Amino acid sequence: MNSNKNILMGVGNILRGDDGIGSIIAKSFKDNDWLSLDCGVAPENYTSIIKKNSPELLIILDVVEMDLKPGELRIINSKKIAALHLTTHSMPLSFLITYLKDYVEKIIFIGIQPKKIDFSDSISPEILACKDAIFKILKHKLFHQIKEL
Repeated sequence: MNSNKNILMGVGNILRGDDGIGSIIAKSFKDNDWLSLDCGVAPENYTSIIKKNSPELLIILDVVEMDLKPGELRIINSKKIAALHLTTHSMPLSFLITYLKDYVEKIIFIGIQPKKIDFSDSISPEILACKDAIFKILKHKLFHQIKEL
């Protein structure tokens, strides 16, 4: 029986400045309609949870260098993911998304523009400020409010 119709995969490295925001959001997002996973730098380690739950909606949240203002969000088209500069991951997210497509009705990849990605455990205020907006978007499924890249 599928108890989680929606899954959030927060991706990021909490030791690389703004890159940690995906993990921080996943750790702190609580909603009865969502299973929230802090996947760190190895989201591929969570594929069995995705396969077991077969969610209607999978959101992957990570920082992406998009030449925008820090904290701006974009929905990244799956065809563009491979070409973008994503943060350090063991497996390219484009491979992960291709693999998970058979187990999920819909996958949305949300990119957050970082201000700095360096060896630090602090997140820029502009990046932290987008956390509440992302919570609202997730809870109310307001993905149409995010521009596509």
